Amino acid sequence: MIDFFGIVSINAEYIILGILGITIGAIILSIVILFKLKELKRKYNLFMNGKDAESLEPLLLKRFEEIEKLTLANTKNTKEITEIFSRLQFVYQKVGIVKYDAFNEMGGRLSFSLAMLDNRNNGYIINSMHSREGCYTYIKEIVNGQSYIDLGDEERQALNQAIAGQGDVDLGDINSKLK
Repeated sequence: MIDFFGIVSINAEYIILGILGITIGAIILSIVILFKLKELKRKYNLFMNGKDAESLEPLLLKRFEEIEKLTLANTKNTKEITEIFSRLQFVYQKVGIVKYDAFNEMGGRLSFSLAMLDNRNNGYIINSMHSREGCYTYIKEIVNGQSYIDLGDEERQALNQAIAGQGDVDLGDINSKLK
């Protein structure tokens, strides 16, 4: 038994066990640190791969320059895409067409009404009537999905198709549905 300053008395076995535990812990910690150091060294060598600090600097500067160019290009692209979307609001996006026989003596449904509208339902209806004497074409302005001039049945059908966004349907399918 060891007596420290006459205050604490401890058995020598406990002291030896404590020092042994600390030593084993230090050895395990050293082994773990060595493995981590080995992995870090492997990653460093892979990163450097034939380069020294002087030859690595131009590579880093080049990458920063590329990042700056990409940032500027991204800003430019974002601005251009915003401009394209604003222009698309005024492009004819909705189409409706109805083929019909304008005059009973004519066959083949050579006459048609074509509605072309933008995203806000503004645009035109073109009505072409084919007869033996010739072909007559009329145009009517559409504002907010309405015409200030009375529409014929075929023109109204073409307008309704365009507003509903059904203009991409095959013409044969549209005409069979309308009959």
